[in-house]
Amino acid sequence: MKIALLGATGQTGQYLVRQALEQGHMVTAVVRNPVNLAVHHDNLKVVTADIFSADSLKPHFKDQDVVMSCLGFPASFFSGVTGYTASMAAVVGAMRDARVNRIITMTSWYTEPDSGTQSPYLIRFLLLPMIRSVLSNMYEMESFLEKTEDINWTVVRPPGLKNLAASAQELVTHEGYFVPDSSGQTVGRGDVARFMLSLLNSNAWIKKGVAITTK
Repeated sequence: MKIALLGATGQTGQYLVRQALEQGHMVTAVVRNPVNLAVHHDNLKVVTADIFSADSLKPHFKDQDVVMSCLGFPASFFSGVTGYTASMAAVVGAMRDARVNRIITMTSWYTEPDSGTQSPYLIRFLLLPMIRSVLSNMYEMESFLEKTEDINWTVVRPPGLKNLAASAQELVTHEGYFVPDSSGQTVGRGDVARFMLSLLNSNAWIKKGVAITTK
């Protein structure tokens, strides 16, 4: 399959690049700085583009089967985070122009403002307030995708991320903003990549948000 990948130089994106290539996919990594992607493969094409410009992205989406995104933007205490919504507006515009209608993107548990009320104490009162600017913009992006009738989107919501390769652990999924009754408040980035790639052969989570963790 032909994959246009955004966020390929990020920590999760690099796992996704390597796994996609191992599975035989053709990957076009859309990056800001190619030097930051230390992967070389005959099936990997590295291109530069402005992720906030549909015109810049469009040529790289042409003839692709799917767009996958692991883009991330840092929290801000002084101003709201806008990167998720701004980039997704450009991505969807470019997808429409390039006639690509499938996107798989990553956000997080607890993006909906009231979804963390039953989370553990330290997460509810320490972590979530610290990253609320990020979660709020992720939620706005998810809401934007829900309104795009012509795009087959899937939002993958992992909990806290660890820099671990894909495991053989069973993936647990739940349609919502977290996985209820789960002790797994963290998951390996390699397992997130593994789940995202599994969606290429499934219609189970089309136009849905799915929270994931491992057993």
